[in-house]
Amino acid sequence: MMISKPLNETQRRFNDLCRLGGGPRGGPARSKVQELLRWSGQSLNEIAYREVAAVMDTFSDRNPWHVCFGVGLCWGRFANLNDEFLGATLNLMENWNSDDLKVARSFHLERGPLGLEQSLAGGNTMFASTVMPKQLPTDIAGYRRAQDRWLGRVIGKDRPKYVGSWNATAMFMVALFSNKPLADSLTTQEVLLPPGGALYNALSILHDGHILSRGPAGSELDDQAFEPGAIYENNELFTEILGGRAGWSLLDVHSGLYMLGTRLPETNGWF
Repeated sequence: MMISKPLNETQRRFNDLCRLGGGPRGGPARSKVQELLRWSGQSLNEIAYREVAAVMDTFSDRNPWHVCFGVGLCWGRFANLNDEFLGATLNLMENWNSDDLKVARSFHLERGPLGLEQSLAGGNTMFASTVMPKQLPTDIAGYRRAQDRWLGRVIGKDRPKYVGSWNATAMFMVALFSNKPLADSLTTQEVLLPPGGALYNALSILHDGHILSRGPAGSELDDQAFEPGAIYENNELFTEILGGRAGWSLLDVHSGLYMLGTRLPETNGWF
């Protein structure tokens, strides 16, 4: 139930709650876990809102969906978030070429240059074959329609490599961070958020702690596999965590879960 070798304050506080107990079958108290996740998620999101605002301002003359896709790659640990990387990525989304690919590949992280290249190639294919709104939507219903269109293309028989559960959904999460009032209104499962990696780990931890009614679906790995059912099921768990406590959104839940489930040491200094 407790997190072995906690890496950040969220994980250390969660272990403290486990020691205190007070929840079902000796686990941590649900309300205390919700309070921890809200604090952690909103703290991380303060950084995310500033980051997205700066990037959208820098690339205000470019396709906003391309910008959000590029930032999503960085948040998914495919590449460093860097204006040079994003500039090359935006060029590649419009026109695949070896010069920009060489620049973009140089910013890869632990998933390696091939994983990054395949993600970029998948994004280029998706944008070439999917008609997205010219501007980011101004309401949740608009995001739902855009995501339905995008996911409909992903489910097709010729789904590009590395457009898995993260690369299929992260763009929409990033886009929501460009509009805080709209993001704050996301309290129901209308826009799907990425469910793999650290999020999968966190959902497993909460299930082990008897906070969730069931464990996450699918697997932790989100590079290549695409399991629509697992994406929906795990987003339902995000909603379950949100339930019964006002003053936060599903983006807050999502970011709090990331901090709970991550194994990235540098998260200890993020806030």
